[in-house]
Amino acid sequence: MDDQACPRCKTTKYRNPSLKLMVNVCGHTLCESCVDLLFLKGSGSCPECNVPLRRSNFRVQLFEDPMVEKEIDIRKRVLKDYNKKEEDFATLREYNDYLEEIETIIFNLTNNIDVVNTNKKIEQYKKENREIIMKNKAKIGQEELELEEILEIEKQMEDLRRAEIARMEQEAKKQKIREKEALIDELMFAEGDAKDILNTFAQTIANKQEEAVSVVPKVSQFSSGVKFSVGSQAHARAAADEAAALFRYSAPAAPARAGPEPPAESDILRMHYLAHVKAETETEKAGGYSSTLPCLRALQDAFAGLYHAS
Repeated sequence: MDDQACPRCKTTKYRNPSLKLMVNVCGHTLCESCVDLLFLKGSGSCPECNVPLRRSNFRVQLFEDPMVEKEIDIRKRVLKDYNKKEEDFATLREYNDYLEEIETIIFNLTNNIDVVNTNKKIEQYKKENREIIMKNKAKIGQEELELEEILEIEKQMEDLRRAEIARMEQEAKKQKIREKEALIDELMFAEGDAKDILNTFAQTIANKQEEAVSVVPKVSQFSSGVKFSVGSQAHARAAADEAAALFRYSAPAAPARAGPEPPAESDILRMHYLAHVKAETETEKAGGYSSTLPCLRALQDAFAGLYHAS
């Protein structure tokens, strides 16, 4: 997007790195300064197509092609009314026809094809399916609320986990300080060999770390609410081995050939199969390409479906 420019003031990203391009429902872009200038009163018309626009509907352009932004706006608007699900149809064919109709409407509106009749078709659909549209909107709203609740619970659990990790790290730091002080006191006042004291201290620390690793299995939770736990490494390895033992691959048996054998590469040259095949150029030959390769593959495919009649 470095070479993109505002169509009105011709400012580019190269000359103004902080340039912010904005787009509205018509799909034409303007820089933020031009938007503020042209839509000072809150509404106005697009300099490109003279479509009436509102300042509040402008947003930062995310995609390099502004037509993508226009299609996203149209798709959101159309799918608010065309919100039927697969269970609302008797057959899969009817549902696929319904999806194809939606894509046709979006394509026509995006490319300004028969816009008047397409909008009339949308209004007619809204009148005929008012109850179903309202019912599906309520269902979608309930699903969104449930999803937000799940995400909020996961966020709270994540915050608690982070707080617990921070507390454990702080406790571990304090424990290291206490162990270091205890080691210094023992080295100062004990009468034994310092080397033996250090070895004993290192062994004690190693034992404590092993105990801390295998104390409690980790518990996690999917967004669906299903919990799973992972115990020790041996338990995880045993579960993986058990899961792996459920499937045994066996190579499929190739059917016996009943047709003639395809010609080899030497037969292709001898029997003049390459007479009507384009010869490779020097550039293609340098890359390892040879005209015998596609010819041989085509012959093998052709001979693979031939069978001797009994």
